[in-house]
Amino acid sequence: MEKTTIKVGALPIPDPVSLYIANAKGFFKEEGLTVEPVPITGGAVAVPMVESGQLDISQTNYVSTFLAVSNGKKIKLVADMYQAGPNTFNIMVPGNSPVKTVADLKGKTVLVNNLNNVATLAVETQLKVAGLTKADVKFVEKPFPDMGNAIKSGQADAGWITEPFITANQSANGFRKLADTMTGQTEDLPIAGWMASEEWSAKYPKTLAAFQRAISKAQQLASSDRKEIEAMLPTYTKIDAKTASVITLGTYPSELNENRLQKVADLMLEYGYLKSPIDVKSVIAAPSSG
Repeated sequence: MEKTTIKVGALPIPDPVSLYIANAKGFFKEEGLTVEPVPITGGAVAVPMVESGQLDISQTNYVSTFLAVSNGKKIKLVADMYQAGPNTFNIMVPGNSPVKTVADLKGKTVLVNNLNNVATLAVETQLKVAGLTKADVKFVEKPFPDMGNAIKSGQADAGWITEPFITANQSANGFRKLADTMTGQTEDLPIAGWMASEEWSAKYPKTLAAFQRAISKAQQLASSDRKEIEAMLPTYTKIDAKTASVITLGTYPSELNENRLQKVADLMLEYGYLKSPIDVKSVIAAPSSG
């Protein structure tokens, strides 16, 4: 194997749980890999880190990836990670907020973890249903763990929030759900995957193949046994065991499916994130024989 120790970017949310499962269960070790997780705030900021070699592989959301590729970035998707389920990504507001419907967000400030990513796209699909566009709201960047306090203190009116922060903000801050952003056009939307640079993938094919095998094994475990996810979440997020047992989770596909991913790229084209269509097949790394 060309490289035995790799740095992998991940957010402190349920999506990349298989990285931690694979480490804890020794799946990486079995492959001769040492994996060092590195905390990141979102896929958009991870792209330059992967390009510069600061990270070998990183969590990304598919919107950020296709955006980067459309801007000429040489990025490859190397493994699937997370697909949305109902109530896994919600627009949340304080319990006493005058905002009662999505239409009430007109002129309001909405927090997202990164601009121009799956967060803004998901919110825009709901704005469209309510007869609004992104021009009607102000999107502001804020990491997921900081959104609750920012909204509570009046810096923003609403936030696009994922688990475990949906459950945490409901119990600690009395927030309520304004809208589930994974309905309609975004139902079962593929959210996140693992990416590497084209150059890195070509240079370290055996390392990549080892990572892919271990991650796929961990994804299968996460898919089949929720208890494995619940046990792992408190180790890398600020979720306690009690919260881990009640949060809403999406699904953990074990292989990249170009038809499902094409849905994301087509949605991006419709909402003006892409100027021309992308064939997602060209972004998926060819399976390594390593």
